[in-house]
Amino acid sequence: MLSEGSLYNVKNLKVVSTTGEYIPLSNQYKIIFLVITSLKRLEEGTVKIPINGFQFVSLNLINLRVNDNTILLDVIGSFCGVGDIEIVGADFSLCLLGMGLEERVAESCINGHKADCAWTVSVHTFSDITNISPVVFLHLLKECYIHGTCKATRKFRALQQQVSQALCNSPEPGPATFIVRCLYVLPIFGVYSEGFSHLIISALRRHQKTTVNSADSTQAKEIAAYLFLDITGGFVDHDEKLMVKILEAFDVRLTDIEKAITQLKAQNEHRFDTAKTVIEQYIFAMIDSQSYMTAVSLLEHFSIRQSGESFLLKMIQNKEFKAAEKWATFMGKPMLCLLVQQFVDRNMLKSAYDTIKKNDLQQDFPDVYHKCKENLLKRLAEKACWDIAEAKTKGDKRLLEYLVYLAMEAGYSEKVDELCERYSLEGFLKTREPEAGFVHSRFLHLKELVVEDIIWVDEVDGLHKAICHIEGCKVVGIDCEWKPNYVSIMQIASDEMVFIFDLIKLAEDVPDVLDSCLTRILQSPGILKLGYNFQCDIKQLAHSYGELECFKHYEMLLDIQNVFKEPKGGLSGLAELEYAALDAVVLLQIFHHVRSCSQPTDVSEGHDKIEWKSYIVSHMDNPKKSKKRPTIKKETESGANYH
Repeated sequence: MLSEGSLYNVKNLKVVSTTGEYIPLSNQYKIIFLVITSLKRLEEGTVKIPINGFQFVSLNLINLRVNDNTILLDVIGSFCGVGDIEIVGADFSLCLLGMGLEERVAESCINGHKADCAWTVSVHTFSDITNISPVVFLHLLKECYIHGTCKATRKFRALQQQVSQALCNSPEPGPATFIVRCLYVLPIFGVYSEGFSHLIISALRRHQKTTVNSADSTQAKEIAAYLFLDITGGFVDHDEKLMVKILEAFDVRLTDIEKAITQLKAQNEHRFDTAKTVIEQYIFAMIDSQSYMTAVSLLEHFSIRQSGESFLLKMIQNKEFKAAEKWATFMGKPMLCLLVQQFVDRNMLKSAYDTIKKNDLQQDFPDVYHKCKENLLKRLAEKACWDIAEAKTKGDKRLLEYLVYLAMEAGYSEKVDELCERYSLEGFLKTREPEAGFVHSRFLHLKELVVEDIIWVDEVDGLHKAICHIEGCKVVGIDCEWKPNYVSIMQIASDEMVFIFDLIKLAEDVPDVLDSCLTRILQSPGILKLGYNFQCDIKQLAHSYGELECFKHYEMLLDIQNVFKEPKGGLSGLAELEYAALDAVVLLQIFHHVRSCSQPTDVSEGHDKIEWKSYIVSHMDNPKKSKKRPTIKKETESGANYH
């Protein structure tokens, strides 16, 4: 075995010209050992060969060898000047190194770890920062960054890891204190200041995940408190975002700043009042300059809760939604509820949903939460991801019912039956196989339209009972009677009962109750409303009863006319029925027919598939002022036909 620093007598070897890549030394020749090569170590009369050697070269040579793999090159330092060597004791020496900064920096390096060393020059690299100053360290960091050839992001990450490892090499007086001192001098590096500040702070955090020195952390916190006062006072030029990061990294609290102010006052420094006053004044300045996120971060860090609802509304008004959410989260549930309501009022449902979910506010905003979940289910259904959509409901009955509607809309009757059976969902029309023969399926028969009861509603008790029944249904049919241009009768039918509402009398006697009850039906996202040319009816209703809010907005309406083309003449003409009370019932039967015919396998050859997907609509209307309501007669003309 060959030993470094020794001399050998070598026989039977081969000498060739140096070729190839990654050559360790720039020699013209190299030696190749053969099987018959013999080695003999010379023990006497030899000179001592130093183990380590350093070659000083120009930067131009280093630049020429960039991306050249011929000769290995290891740059371990950069010297701009070397001072005189001074003897210190028997085995120690002192060397002054000039690093070429605007202010010439002198560093003393003493190495007494090896007794056989007459003197040693300590090389300032990341592998040894025991006796290196913050300025020299940052200068080396800058040189590494400038001469790096990879992209900025990769350089940042590589240097971050390098600095984190360097902090393990016993910087004096400690890693955290060393970094905060670096932050004090970084502004003199100009454009590199901000990036290097974030770099060394993130490197310190990475280092502290494995090693924490309490004495070092305490000292660093004290210096960081002074740094905060100098930043807010304009003596150190760091931006406010970095200042917040410094407070968080060194865990500087109100008591630490108060302690620093007390010590400054003891030194006849009276530019500060109390710590809280200094911080609040700075926060107000941040708010005035619309730096809301910084202001919120400081308020949260120092646990200051003076600002309230007006501050939240101001941030929302200026579209600082992230800062508003951070502030509301810090303040607690009442402020979060106000934030959600503001999101809803601005139709920012995604932001409202995220806030509700993140802060467990489902019970406070059930409608908003379900509306957003329904939008998610609809997107999944459009992609035919039914199993994923079902899993997303998490067994929520309201969401499962909405998923059933989506399956009905898509004509996926098997999924409708599967969901209804699995989760015991009631109130939906049962899926039936289409009648044999296309001609037979084109017509409805009176025997199919038999219902258990037809109920006339013209007083408040009957109105409440009717609405309670209808709210338990998932699909209802709606039709109106109006002569000549004023709506008098509304029919709402389930598959079991028909309710006929005397709108003129109810609007005259109990307008508020009527408005509330019909709002629960027409504006419910949980009830699918079937109509025939119903948009015409709803406009006429809003025109006739303009003071009622229930007719100005409707949800989940499917107009059969849009998906089931038939001869003109209205619904009664379509079904050829004798009794107008059955108009709303007809809609349920037609809907069942449309659902059956929407299945591709059910369509007879030569006939088009009936599509009704995406025809469910919602609408907000702004009707003109209503006409004067007709006088209520003792016995309504239309009513006689229904008793």
